[in-house]
Amino acid sequence: MTVIHTDKWLLELYDEPIEICGKIEKFFDGVAALDIFQYLTMNGMYRQPDKEREKVVQELHRLNVWEFVKQEERNLMKLWNGPNVPIFILPADTRNRQMNVEYNGKSGLAFDDKLFLFISGENTKNEIRALFTHEYNHVCRLTKNKKKEKDYVLLDSVILEGLAENAVREQFSKKYTAAWTLYYTEEELVTMWERIILPNKDLPKLHRKHPEYLFGLKFQPKMVGYCVGYYLVSKFMLENNLTSKEILHLSSERIAQVNK
Repeated sequence: MTVIHTDKWLLELYDEPIEICGKIEKFFDGVAALDIFQYLTMNGMYRQPDKEREKVVQELHRLNVWEFVKQEERNLMKLWNGPNVPIFILPADTRNRQMNVEYNGKSGLAFDDKLFLFISGENTKNEIRALFTHEYNHVCRLTKNKKKEKDYVLLDSVILEGLAENAVREQFSKKYTAAWTLYYTEEELVTMWERIILPNKDLPKLHRKHPEYLFGLKFQPKMVGYCVGYYLVSKFMLENNLTSKEILHLSSERIAQVNK
């Protein structure tokens, strides 16, 4: 199974996004369409339909997005020896200000057995390729690393994001990495690692403070976990002359060079 032709769903059910999520129910274990909708919209899927349904689908077709994502999947499956998972391409929430600022109006969501891309007609093909590379790297990490996602702690999440964005850098150069990779100097990153992430590295994924340290919410530096993760993985790859493929299976502790 590969890229799902969600364009057909959008033409029929664009005004009923919960019904679209109903078509995805079989890919989740016992999760109802409404719950899927709430989770996907929380991560960047469009919430409210606008009056330009056909235009949205036409723009995505103009980009030939379903076909070139399918080709990108083939390329990365071969490069990283990755799994073949269903890929769902759906419109992004263009009203989401944070997504527009931090991610140029696009977002994604990865599991070990499926992947979602939320994009708009404003995104370029190279931006979408970079997004897919980031998310598919997550899929590969989740399947190749021995640790189960339910057991992830803050350090695992930080390294997961760092691995994915370094894969983008490796494939497309720094030009197509996310804006947050340039937020801080190396000195600032070392300080944030030592004072913020390292002392909280074992914070469970479901702990209420986990997203604060990962995304830089409340009083934390913006995108602190992502930025530190990118720095740690870059440093490890450079010092050991390794590629993203060669470190996908390594433990977070080894990549971050800390003791358990």
